Amino acid sequence: MRMRSLLFVPGDRPDRMEKALKSGADALILDLEDSVSPGAKPEARHKVAEFLAAHPASRLWVRVNPLDGGEADKDLNAILSGRPDGIVLPKAEGGTSVAELARRLTERGNATAQILAIATETPAAIFQLGTYGGAKRLAGLTWGAEDLPAAVGAVSAREEDGRYTPPIELARSLCLFGAAAAGVAPIETVYPAYRDLDGLAAYAARARRDGFVGMMAIHPDQVPVINRAFTPTEAELDQARAVVAAFEANPGAGALSLDGKMIDRPHLVQAQRVIAAAD
Repeated sequence: MRMRSLLFVPGDRPDRMEKALKSGADALILDLEDSVSPGAKPEARHKVAEFLAAHPASRLWVRVNPLDGGEADKDLNAILSGRPDGIVLPKAEGGTSVAELARRLTERGNATAQILAIATETPAAIFQLGTYGGAKRLAGLTWGAEDLPAAVGAVSAREEDGRYTPPIELARSLCLFGAAAAGVAPIETVYPAYRDLDGLAAYAARARRDGFVGMMAIHPDQVPVINRAFTPTEAELDQARAVVAAFEANPGAGALSLDGKMIDRPHLVQAQRVIAAAD
């Protein structure tokens, strides 16, 4: 399942949902949490349920409210009849959170929805990033740079030059490692400056360089930039195919020479990932 770009859309704005379908995003995330005020949540649930039912062929996920309040159950009761492709779980605190959401899905007769956990929004969550292995229905881990600084009392999540501060950079890295350890997709967080497409391109390129396979978006204009960043170029594909071909021609080799450079098994693994991303 391709997860290069996941576009957030407020759950109380069906007009934006319709427009978002034309954005080119690999999936939409219909939001019932932060972008919807408490008083608007009942109507937002109704609108999201209607939209899901009207677009069964589209790739639609829903971000529900955190599990520790009654709002999440109201969300699930309202939207599961529309058979969303997945549920985005905020304030996740390890594999037990995913297991609990999976239990609630099964309890309501849903056997198909996958789960994307936002895994760094509380201090306790940071210490659970190695516990997601084997979690049923888990498709990926992502992170956020807003809730955690507020939770620990940080003045800002960023340096003056825009880079993340060391504590926030650590959360990002641990999310990446936690996803790799669990064998699921690591998804980069949003880039808030939605008009700064050059900055977004650099940010997304860094994410792909580091090992993230996709990114969340907050505006349709961000989607083409993100899709390009996480789609291998023809030059990358040519190089990856050459690496794979070299090992296929020498199946017993641990290391080979290709174009004057040494390549070994880690290069083969990376090449296979590049080809898989293109497919």
